[in-house]
Amino acid sequence: MSDQTPGRPAGLPAATVFDALGAEYERAFAGSAAHHASLDRLLERLAPGSRVLDVGSGTGVPTARRLAAAGHRVVGVDVSPVMTALAARQVPEAEFRCGDIRELPLADGEFDAVCVYFSLLQLARGEQRELLGRLARAVGPGGRLAVATVPVDAAEVSAVFMGQPVVVSSFGEEEFVSVVAGAGFVVEEWQSVLFTPDHPMGEPEPHLFLDGRRP
Repeated sequence: MSDQTPGRPAGLPAATVFDALGAEYERAFAGSAAHHASLDRLLERLAPGSRVLDVGSGTGVPTARRLAAAGHRVVGVDVSPVMTALAARQVPEAEFRCGDIRELPLADGEFDAVCVYFSLLQLARGEQRELLGRLARAVGPGGRLAVATVPVDAAEVSAVFMGQPVVVSSFGEEEFVSVVAGAGFVVEEWQSVLFTPDHPMGEPEPHLFLDGRRP
């Protein structure tokens, strides 16, 4: 994420937020049963040795770790140097890059699948649409998508996340399904759950997991 844009609500850049949280984020969210169920569905549908892009890979747990353990070739991208270093130590069989996914060149059909677990929330709505379209081209025909978000109607709203000031954008559930479909994916399945992070400041929050396929 870039630095604060003039005129936007106050919030820290994503790299600063997740550098501060580090492994604390993993402890709070890695136990999500719905997240693991989403990974189960993806793993069932991937061919052996698939190349998978993990957008907002965090500490590598649970997404990159489970995919790599199943024999897939994982490339994780995250803006946080602290998170990227943790991921490289925890999942040495995967490749991790510290950078902004919006600036990473993506070749058409480069990957067999892409995971985007909660990493859209600090992008503006237009950036989310644009990125999902790029990811659809990056996986090519037949490619898979596993994506999760917090389905609320919010456009660049100031919030506090695990004690960190952030600016978040998202869509309501039905609109987000439409956004993913508009990006070029067929939405095959979705699951809505209420999840409470394992954290002293954790409060119940809605989570939406979608499974998609590039036709």
